[in-house]
Amino acid sequence: MPQDESRTPDALPRLTEDEQRLVLDLARRSIAARLERDPLPRLADSPRRLLAEQGAFVSLHCGRRLRGCVGMVMPAGTLAETVATCAAAAATEDPRFPPLESSELAGLRIEISVLDTPFRVDDLSQVILGTHGLVVSDGRKRGLLLPQVALEQGWDVPTFLQETCLKAGLPPDAGARGATVEAFSAQVFSEDGR
Repeated sequence: MPQDESRTPDALPRLTEDEQRLVLDLARRSIAARLERDPLPRLADSPRRLLAEQGAFVSLHCGRRLRGCVGMVMPAGTLAETVATCAAAAATEDPRFPPLESSELAGLRIEISVLDTPFRVDDLSQVILGTHGLVVSDGRKRGLLLPQVALEQGWDVPTFLQETCLKAGLPPDAGARGATVEAFSAQVFSEDGR
């Protein structure tokens, strides 16, 4: 079986379809709990894979419109805890959007990106569009774009890097000026099966 070159050598196994369903359900229940001001739910009898520490992003969509996106590159707990925390925050704490209303919950589509450990990019040829997301940091400034963003926007790798620099609040050529550039792969899945 050929090796998956999109993953770093220490990457965790991909989530199974059952594990994906559990995580998506946990995200939805976490959003509902936050909107009701209840404690975040936990997964009873979590599969071992969901107890691994791993970064994740939770993106919320109403129709084709982004409604919130929050994540952690480096986890602060298990994957299940990270997803629950990020889902609740995406619904109520993304500064780009007003907090989600309970009436929006039924039409909401949840997308989860489970992140592998980032690796330093020394040459842009290491970046595979649609497979890798980017992180650019310089001092206290940091920007991240998920792998699917470059494809959705029709960007090439240099444009992807420039846009990640801009998201960090840096000049578009900051990657060439000494900012740290990292890439990561992610397993992306959503409630509509994409």
